[in-house]
Amino acid sequence: MAVNTGNGERGEHWEAQLRKGCLEMAILASLWHGRLYGLEILRSLAENSRLEVAEGTLYPILARLKGEGLLQSEWVEAEAGHPRKYYWLTAPGRRRAREMAGTWNEFAAKLAVLVEPVVAGRNGGR
Repeated sequence: MAVNTGNGERGEHWEAQLRKGCLEMAILASLWHGRLYGLEILRSLAENSRLEVAEGTLYPILARLKGEGLLQSEWVEAEAGHPRKYYWLTAPGRRRAREMAGTWNEFAAKLAVLVEPVVAGRNGGR
């Protein structure tokens, strides 16, 4: 449901911003269990978090994370088709993923308490 904000923007903009803000953490989390190539990362994000990410968004983030030393990558020849570039977490990448996940869990838990009356539809008495 779109909310008219009065300035021509749709009220769904906040959801896109929320998802965008979580994207780096989601990418790192998708690589937690091992190496994946780009399309596998996209599928993991879509299936596990409902994050629909374009390739043109994913690859610059992967390149930045690699530049920051959080990921490593290598090209692997495929049995059929083109070679695939696999990505995996480095030790600093695993630390960053844990830090981000911990921060996220704490934030989400506190926010859940705040919004619980809203979700339940309880009147705040004001």
